[in-house]
Amino acid sequence: MSRTFCFEAIGTSWRVDSSEPLAPTHRAELLRIAEDYDALYSRFRADSGVTALGASGGFLPLPLHGAALGRLLRTLHDLTGGGLSPLVGERLADQGYDAGYSFVPTAPPAPARAWDDLLAWTGDGITLSGPALLDVGAAGKGQLVDLMLERLVTAGHENVIVDASGDMRRAGSGSITVALEHPYDSSSAIGTVSLGSGALCASASNRRVWGDGLHHVLDARTGRSVDTVVATWVLAEDAMTADGLCTALFLADPDDLAVSFAFDFVLMYSDGRARYSAPLAGALFS
Repeated sequence: MSRTFCFEAIGTSWRVDSSEPLAPTHRAELLRIAEDYDALYSRFRADSGVTALGASGGFLPLPLHGAALGRLLRTLHDLTGGGLSPLVGERLADQGYDAGYSFVPTAPPAPARAWDDLLAWTGDGITLSGPALLDVGAAGKGQLVDLMLERLVTAGHENVIVDASGDMRRAGSGSITVALEHPYDSSSAIGTVSLGSGALCASASNRRVWGDGLHHVLDARTGRSVDTVVATWVLAEDAMTADGLCTALFLADPDDLAVSFAFDFVLMYSDGRARYSAPLAGALFS
């Protein structure tokens, strides 16, 4: 039986590598975890919980892991001065990144609506006081990585990596070297980092581009795509936190985020400059 399991979920490619083969029941469980998460949070599905909630508002109950996602998004919202917000979903749709992937803007950029005016995210679930389109993409894929890896560790896998197209978490001894893909040339790297037990996530503005200056990282304060940062990488204890911080680094200074989080980072600006935490467990190429 292969020690590598590849599959498609939530619109991206996944790869799980383990020192011991994954049993068929474990593979099936990973697919179920992905389906349940997508059915809850995807704004691209007409049958998802988030879509139903957004149609008229109301209450959406969440599983236990929903509370952690809400806390992280709220903390990052506050640290970025409202720049990161799940309420950016409707602004992304306005700019063409909608459920039908039209990639045709239908409205000029505008700030997302204020969290405290519309949204309450508690340990039990999400309450919207009116219709709104939520997007948890800032940290959702990272949390799904965590849920899968934690399930495999609970099942007895001691050395395993869950990789969702570059957002990854590893459990096991030793470390591996991971290349940091150049945002303008996928065949080259700007450096490498060493990943032990923990997570490495990346975000790049070139991953989802559909027009001049239009990409998926929007500043909720303006409704416009961020044009000062092109790529971020974060090493953190878990993938949900690393994923969220990757997005937040497009919107806030690393020092402001370090007040609340322990992480290492590499940040590449649109003018070609790079900034990184010191000491960095890796190296950047000149």
